[in-house]
Amino acid sequence: MLQRVLEQFNLDVISVDEVDDSHSSTVYKCHLKKGETIFVKIPYTKLKFERELEAYEILKGKVATPELLDYWTGDEECPGAYLLSELKGQPLTIDVSPTAAYHVGVLHASMHLIHPPINKELKGIQNEFANWSKFIEKQFYSFAVDVKDVLDETLYLKAIDMFERMKGQLPLPDGPGFVHMDFRPANIIVNGDKVSGVIDFESVRFGSTEIDFTKLYRDFLSYDSRFYQSYKEGYKSIRPIIDLEIVLPFYRFIDSFNSIGWCKRRGIEKNAAFLEENILRLKDFILQ
Repeated sequence: MLQRVLEQFNLDVISVDEVDDSHSSTVYKCHLKKGETIFVKIPYTKLKFERELEAYEILKGKVATPELLDYWTGDEECPGAYLLSELKGQPLTIDVSPTAAYHVGVLHASMHLIHPPINKELKGIQNEFANWSKFIEKQFYSFAVDVKDVLDETLYLKAIDMFERMKGQLPLPDGPGFVHMDFRPANIIVNGDKVSGVIDFESVRFGSTEIDFTKLYRDFLSYDSRFYQSYKEGYKSIRPIIDLEIVLPFYRFIDSFNSIGWCKRRGIEKNAAFLEENILRLKDFILQ
């Protein structure tokens, strides 16, 4: 399929490397004969293709992203593909300064400031804000079908009970804002203390911002209190932030639960390490 996509874009490549940390789409880093480096992304489904295309249109000039150089709408075998510029830098790690965390907060808040377009009908990006509680519930119980086959019955039933108890304790939703849904270090490109931009928009929605802090906290903010504080300062320089101490426990719990279901869907053997990591997290939440 890659060769067909390269032909569609009329690319003259020297070498191609597959990007490892892409859990859904297939992403290739392409080195061109004229010296440039670009990325080719093939989304997992047609819906994800449409979401990402609309995201680039909505975010342009408002939030730093790669430049969408070209796209192909695909055919019966391929859901479509994107040709993207390279952002300068590397994915975010914990080996940065609190200054970088501040700028991550600025970028994240700038994304959450964006509201659904008034005069444009979207095909891919759904606005879930009006029925936010139902959206969260639908997602949870959709993955529960898969989780039930993985966990022992006692742990599974305790997780269901915990979900029902915790969801009623959430504050009013904050939005509607543009939520990334996979805002984690691998999708945030930094260059020193500066943030070059954010990537990967195949899961985006308009909804409550409360869901969008979970993975960043899990993989970055929780490692250093200075990161957490600087991030919140950066975020609040753009817009108010929802009370994370209230919402994070719930969303960290359902992130671990839903991730178990995701592993079942995508292959337990292939995602064994991620599965075990989330089972341990879920047990910690339930047994604490």
